[in-house]
Amino acid sequence: QVQLVESGGGLVQAGGSLRLSCAASGIILRIYNMGWYRQAPGKEREFVAAISWGGGTTYYADSVKGRFTISRVNAENTIYLQMNSLEPGDTAVYYCQADLVLNRGKSPVSRWGQGTQVTVSS
Repeated sequence: QVQLVESGGGLVQAGGSLRLSCAASGIILRIYNMGWYRQAPGKEREFVAAISWGGGTTYYADSVKGRFTISRVNAENTIYLQMNSLEPGDTAVYYCQADLVLNRGKSPVSRWGQGTQVTVSS
């Protein structure tokens, strides 16, 4: 069974930093992309950042460009999200998402982690 396990959330003051990690485990034939989404109370889930597994191309939401950095360690099926200059508006549950090929000849499927809380105090 494939799992995405996030860690690294917590409480931090505005201007501070946190690093999130997400590790994919289980039988995975291929990873296409992995990324981060977040959901604040009363709001819809929104895209934060993503990275392509092959070429390492990165994508960011405008709201986090220049402050957040996504990276990967291919051999460990793990991604990281380095979050700097955090603002109260970054407070949310952060979810890891991955597009994975689990069976030979099949299309990629999307999997989500359970989420990790990030709280930024003013």
